[in-house]
Amino acid sequence: MKWILRYRRSILLAALLIVSVIGMGQSKSRYEWAMLKMLPSAYAYEIYFWGFQALFIAITAYIVLSWAYRKWLAYQQLKQEHAKAELALLRSQLDPHFFFNTLNNLYGLSVEGSKQAPQMILQLSDMMRYTLYEGTAEWVPLHRELEYLRKYIALHELRYHKSVDIDVQVDLGEEETKIAPLLLIVLLENAFKHGVEHLVNHAFLRVNLQAHQQALTFTVENNFDPSEKKGARGIGLQNLRKRLELLYPAKHHLEIQQQKDIFFAQLKLKLA
Repeated sequence: MKWILRYRRSILLAALLIVSVIGMGQSKSRYEWAMLKMLPSAYAYEIYFWGFQALFIAITAYIVLSWAYRKWLAYQQLKQEHAKAELALLRSQLDPHFFFNTLNNLYGLSVEGSKQAPQMILQLSDMMRYTLYEGTAEWVPLHRELEYLRKYIALHELRYHKSVDIDVQVDLGEEETKIAPLLLIVLLENAFKHGVEHLVNHAFLRVNLQAHQQALTFTVENNFDPSEKKGARGIGLQNLRKRLELLYPAKHHLEIQQQKDIFFAQLKLKLA
């Protein structure tokens, strides 16, 4: 009995198809017989025939469209799962360079008995917690992403034994805004890894974040040593572009410019 209840719609459709086919066959043969005998009932049989044919066409169309719709739903689900899997893979490719270098610096500070070590450990712990937990969420409040960026910059400032001119300008407005996590860090990470870290003197970094009326603009500008190899620079940016296509299709614009020893990156997002 359970299988009958489970497949009751399919059984009903099959029964209606059989009835329509039998009905078409019988009404057609009776129509032809009545026409030969010149009986008035011939027109009634003709109406029956067209009625059964309409029922057959309607049921067949319903079955075909239902099948096509189920296939479309399965394709959309598969596409969505593929996008989620690709996003998970891209997130897992976030550059571990910073964490390894920070741990190495932590070891050095601990050996020296530096008072900065506890603060550095706390900052790193907060960042790793955000990456592991909030970084896997679909959306996070923009102010949490900003906190992550600030801690990232603060840890770099603790690491360096050189003077770096870092200027951060933020204007988020009053509205609460959400964003996909760990997007903005890529541009900042790129600026430190390929710019500030390789410059002995006069390194600078300009960061500007603005969010108003569901539109976000994030700008990073830094100087770099043109003699350094730049092959690895494109990996993080390529990763970012793929994530943007998945998360913000037709709602983003990423501009990259490089002139002499200045690197400029600007990301614009429509958050609505």
